Amino acid sequence: MAASFFKKHNSHIPVWLMRRLFNLWPPYLGSGIEFIEGSEDFRYIKTCLKRRWYNLNYVGTSYGGSLYSMTDPFYMFMLINILGNDYIVWDKGAHIDFVRPGKSHVYAEFKITDEILEDIREKTKEGRKYIFELPVDVVDTQGELVASVKKTLYVREKRKN
Repeated sequence: MAASFFKKHNSHIPVWLMRRLFNLWPPYLGSGIEFIEGSEDFRYIKTCLKRRWYNLNYVGTSYGGSLYSMTDPFYMFMLINILGNDYIVWDKGAHIDFVRPGKSHVYAEFKITDEILEDIREKTKEGRKYIFELPVDVVDTQGELVASVKKTLYVREKRKN
């Protein structure tokens, strides 16, 4: 609700408020996923899946679905806030490769660089759609790779009337 208010009024939701809203959102609150850090320009976000009894699978490691969920909306959310109302941004797909069991808290860091933004702006000129992948790794407390995720995103500059 707060996010739609800010979008309607053509302003960016402050990252501290968005962090709080994500952390109170029932699917994240109930699964132990936290948005723990983010830059004011939305170019960096860090999430954590806290190891809890209720998010472990039958063999005592992090559910694969929880590992994916901690990476799901963030690139789309970041690009919507960076690019603004002149662009349409959608999550189009994802692929997750489970590398090793998650046996501790796990973390994911999302980064949007100047090069990524330049590429998007160049390839969406004149209303063209651009479909591309952005990677994000899920690592444990020791920095060991637990899962590798590739998010497929769709971006298009809105047509001018």
